[in-house]
Amino acid sequence: MTSSIRVALVSVAGALLVALVVAALAFVVAGRVQPVFIGSPAASSTTTSIESGVFTSGDASVSKKPDTAFLDAGVESQQPTASAAQSDLAAKAAKLIARVKALGVADKDLNTSGYSVNPTYTPGGQTVNSYRASEQLQITWHDVNTVGKALDAIVQEGGATNVGASFGLADPKAAQAEARTLAIADARARAQAMASAAGVKLGQVMRVSDLTSSGIPSARYDIAAAAPAATQLPVGELTVAVTVEVDFAIA
Repeated sequence: MTSSIRVALVSVAGALLVALVVAALAFVVAGRVQPVFIGSPAASSTTTSIESGVFTSGDASVSKKPDTAFLDAGVESQQPTASAAQSDLAAKAAKLIARVKALGVADKDLNTSGYSVNPTYTPGGQTVNSYRASEQLQITWHDVNTVGKALDAIVQEGGATNVGASFGLADPKAAQAEARTLAIADARARAQAMASAAGVKLGQVMRVSDLTSSGIPSARYDIAAAAPAATQLPVGELTVAVTVEVDFAIA
């Protein structure tokens, strides 16, 4: 092959190669898939900031004398048949309720907390031996200093055989609010000490959470059904405790 032909072929091959490259680039540009953004561009351009502050908790408790008693009084009957047990229980319950109301208990302060009629079985557990019926009343008593006398009357004159008593507050929210105020003050004092130790200045409150579990503790007494001497129930005091969590900003 002569040199002139060889040069011509090289020129043609070069031109074809350039044309192919240009066509390929044009195809890529024309068919390029646009990028997909998840989320707004504004959100993607921001950076995550870590919240700074002084986070602490506070505890406080207040002691209050109970002003309300909650009495439990029940009767029961055991008879050969369910009907007989229920009928006998009704008579005993009527006597008990009449004695409770004679003590001055209002209808709104007298509730039925339990009632049942169930069979009892022989030691082998195969045969019904008898039937036991029971009824339990809950009484709200507003004079904590006369609880013992009330229980004596309920047992000795009302015929109650299952008796108990507990003490509480008619309005526990007032005591809780008082303790909560003290708990927040305790949290602030702790936060101030932490801020001073860290060399920063305490700012405004950002969040307050009450971590107190529900319920007010109460002393519980179970009274024997046949108490020959006068029943005495010291009232004492109840402790209402509150725990809070308080978050402060750094000024």
